[in-house]
Amino acid sequence: MDAQQRVAAFVAEHEMDAPPAFRLLDLASEVGELAKDANESSAYGANPDEVSVNPDEIGDALFALLALASSLDVDAEAALDEALEKYERRLDDRGEMSSGE
Repeated sequence: MDAQQRVAAFVAEHEMDAPPAFRLLDLASEVGELAKDANESSAYGANPDEVSVNPDEIGDALFALLALASSLDVDAEAALDEALEKYERRLDDRGEMSSGE
């Protein structure tokens, strides 16, 4: 069973269904907690080599992202494959991954 299926099964088992808008807000909140850890551990960027985040918070963000993908009927692994292909094309074409926008 892949990670997205595990999250979907957990959500279903614990009756935690929520609309995509709520899932997106949850993801934003979890990413904010990661940013808080990074800010605090690096003295708000003064010591970038000191960045540290709680692995549990990464798990929370991953859970929220996979729950969002499921609520939108998006195959997270297929979306990741598509993103990697896009980045590969950009590297081949321009030598960088950014969108250039």
